[in-house]
Amino acid sequence: MEAGAPPVLKPKDSVRRLLSAAGIGVPDKEAYWLGFHMERFVKHTRIHGELLDLPTASENYLIFFKNAVPAPEAWQVIQVKQALELFARGTEGWRWLKAKESTGSGSPAAGPGGWVLRYRVKTSGTNAIIAPGGSAISPGGPPVDLAVWMDKLQRAIRLNHYSIRTEQSYLEIVRRFLLYTGPVAEDALDGSHVKRFLEHLALEKLVAASTQNQAFSAILFFFKRVLGRDMGDLSDTMRAKRGRQLPVVLSQVQIGQFLAMTEGTTGLMLRLIYGAGLRLMECIRLRTKEVDFQRGTLLVRAGKGNKDRMVMLPEALREPLRQHFERLKVLWTQDKAAGVSGVWLPGALDLKSPNAGREFGWQWVFPAKGLSVDPRSGLTRRHHVHDNTLHKAVKVAAERAGIAVSVSAHTLRHSFATHLLEAGADIRTVQELLGHASVETTQIYTHVMQKPGLGVKSPLDALGLG
Repeated sequence: MEAGAPPVLKPKDSVRRLLSAAGIGVPDKEAYWLGFHMERFVKHTRIHGELLDLPTASENYLIFFKNAVPAPEAWQVIQVKQALELFARGTEGWRWLKAKESTGSGSPAAGPGGWVLRYRVKTSGTNAIIAPGGSAISPGGPPVDLAVWMDKLQRAIRLNHYSIRTEQSYLEIVRRFLLYTGPVAEDALDGSHVKRFLEHLALEKLVAASTQNQAFSAILFFFKRVLGRDMGDLSDTMRAKRGRQLPVVLSQVQIGQFLAMTEGTTGLMLRLIYGAGLRLMECIRLRTKEVDFQRGTLLVRAGKGNKDRMVMLPEALREPLRQHFERLKVLWTQDKAAGVSGVWLPGALDLKSPNAGREFGWQWVFPAKGLSVDPRSGLTRRHHVHDNTLHKAVKVAAERAGIAVSVSAHTLRHSFATHLLEAGADIRTVQELLGHASVETTQIYTHVMQKPGLGVKSPLDALGLG
């Protein structure tokens, strides 16, 4: 800071002193939020490049705020505008103060002087729009509203029949990408923005390799399906590489201790995940007609990669599941009497068979306790149980069983595959039961078996030096 510069102040104190100099009294709470937005404005600008044009940067930040806060209230927008105006008056006051010190003259009308925020902002008469990546871009056309792009992206995702989870992930990733990019015209958005964003994720946010690769896939989908063009050459873009990590596997003794600490419906679900090698969402989305007690099988519909497969129904779960189905019929009867809309149906089945969702065969094997609103149709229905219910049950059971390693519901699936291979099951059979596209994926379990390979012994054991 230059000699004679005013002290660096907290946002709240900065605004209070500024308003005091202007003779305006503001409550502490309002002063705090005005200062908060001023600090956030400077931080946003510093991340996305130096301020070359204060009015343009203020307008860009206001667009960022409206996109970052869903449906902001009118008073919130007014508050942000007031904060930006105060910030501008503060920089003017700084320039006026320095001019007065150097020339001995100055006009207080230029703005109240003597205060700064944490950053001194470089200003210029340039009319360039500064993109968040830090380089000046040609406007090319009016910036497209974020809400417009999000609506187009959502329509494209649903046209391609992506799952609701993929839709939510892609929408959030692209929203963050466009917020990072800033208000850019549609024809100006290109691969350079993607490159900066991906490197921002890798170098500044330190996200996992899988997260960065998912972000790349989401933005690639956005460019191809919404903008209708390629991103260009991204060969020199920093991309994350996923290393090979061995899965966490529990011994059969640990599995028994773990499952003994579970009870009720969640205990039944965890036993089914381990007993049939299901993924968590495959268990949660299971429907009553997919359980075949006669043949002792489960039909897994639309698993990973939208593939179906047949797995075994553990003999130990036949009777517990029959009793569970009796309770399901009671709940189903109550919902029908209450006029609850049928369960969600895949594809266009709702149109082909409007009453199918009310049939018992389509009901969820593990329904939620309460009703909820379908995010796509807006109908109030009984959905399946939330995955957080199982996550919490797994954590509690692992703690009670005294298992030190990190355990998740997927650990049960890993243990299922490993225990089958240890018992002598053919790896191709295990591949089919798990629904793996390639046997190479299944081979990873051979590295965590108790007796990998042919059960060879260490050469140290042959010396008899124990």
